Amino acid sequence: MQQIHRFYQSGIYMVIDVNSGAVHSVDRLTWDILEYYGTTDNAQIVDKLAYKYEKSDIAEALSELDQLRADGMLYSDDKDYDTFFQSDDRLHVVKAMCLHLSHDCNMRCSYCFASTGDFGGQRTLMTADTGRAALDFLVRHSGSRRHLEVDFFGGEPLMNFDAMKDIVEYGRRLEQSSGKHIRFTVTTNGIALDQEKIKYINDNMDNVVLSMDGRPAINDAMRKTINGKGTYDIIMPKFKSLVDNRKHGDYYIRGTFTKRNLDFAEDVMHIVDKGFDQVSVEPVVAKDQPYGLTQDDLPYIFEQYDRLVDEYLDRIRQGKPFNFFHFMIDLEQGPCVAKRLLGCGAGSEYIAVTPAGDIYPCHQFVGNADFIMGNVMEDTINTDMQQRFAQCNIYNKPECRKCWARFYCSGGCAANAYMFNGDIGQPYELYCAMEKKRIECALAIKAILNRDRH
Repeated sequence: MQQIHRFYQSGIYMVIDVNSGAVHSVDRLTWDILEYYGTTDNAQIVDKLAYKYEKSDIAEALSELDQLRADGMLYSDDKDYDTFFQSDDRLHVVKAMCLHLSHDCNMRCSYCFASTGDFGGQRTLMTADTGRAALDFLVRHSGSRRHLEVDFFGGEPLMNFDAMKDIVEYGRRLEQSSGKHIRFTVTTNGIALDQEKIKYINDNMDNVVLSMDGRPAINDAMRKTINGKGTYDIIMPKFKSLVDNRKHGDYYIRGTFTKRNLDFAEDVMHIVDKGFDQVSVEPVVAKDQPYGLTQDDLPYIFEQYDRLVDEYLDRIRQGKPFNFFHFMIDLEQGPCVAKRLLGCGAGSEYIAVTPAGDIYPCHQFVGNADFIMGNVMEDTINTDMQQRFAQCNIYNKPECRKCWARFYCSGGCAANAYMFNGDIGQPYELYCAMEKKRIECALAIKAILNRDRH
């Protein structure tokens, strides 16, 4: 299916050729022509727009569009990627693992999808033996993939710090014997951070995700200690210390916005102004909760993303840049085909492992017995379910197949789809709307910065 998407964002008229990925910044004349181009004869387009533009200018713009189309950069054909996952070498390979070191937490966040850390079960910690078995499982099932990823997760993984160190040490030995490379990351709420843990994390973790929502009152309304107290004043100095001493390696502050802080751009900029230059503030995923988001919230949410575009560009021009996760789009090389079609690869290339060694498609499915895929201690995995998730790509989702954003969002989150629609193949519409807005913002930023350079 040939398809383009035209939009206006932050003063820029833009057109995306969906199948080729070509992105064009255009003038108003070309923008108006594209309302008819592809479905209307060129001579008729000239007649339709002659009241507004010189006919010679219209004809010239049409000639340029014809050339773009001939070059495969406009109204290009679909590359027929729908057969990509049919070959056996694309299936039954695991390259990334979310390792649940702890099904317990030292916080009680109101919106926690993990039922305040226990995932609806008993509060427990993973043993080092189970963690080592999980790494063995990952290596055995990684096929020819050399680069693997392990994210220490919870609950709060730093409640099981000794096991983390043991598992990392084992992973380094495993790298030597297997020829693989394991990229370790950790997600933490920061409560248990001290100088020992900060140094260890900075020495051993390729990436660190630091959980905080933004302004003190916003953070503390949802993110509380077990005793019901706010956490901002506890974690802020610890996060500052970790980042200030992180001379290499990635990190980002990861926050959540809800209906209670629809002005979340304030929270993003609060985090930036505190000295953090890597930020992600995500919409809450909550069903039938007073703090959940609805379609009625979208206009205000879109205004916040517009504001963040302005802030993002202003800081770059001031020589004080920051990265906002959703505005980071690589138009030079971009993600591989599998990433564009399948996203995070949950349930196929990416799995979650609980303290008991049970395997789930991802951390958000943990606790739902219908989605247990196997166990690392038994070296078992349900390949039928793995294939089910691998086939849950944009070509097998009717709504995605016709959506202009499909190669950017890769079909969205399977867990969110299941939560809201009871079907991993039926995307969550509210998230789709926000994702499309963020993509438009990100592409406009690229165009504006390119214009500024020239």
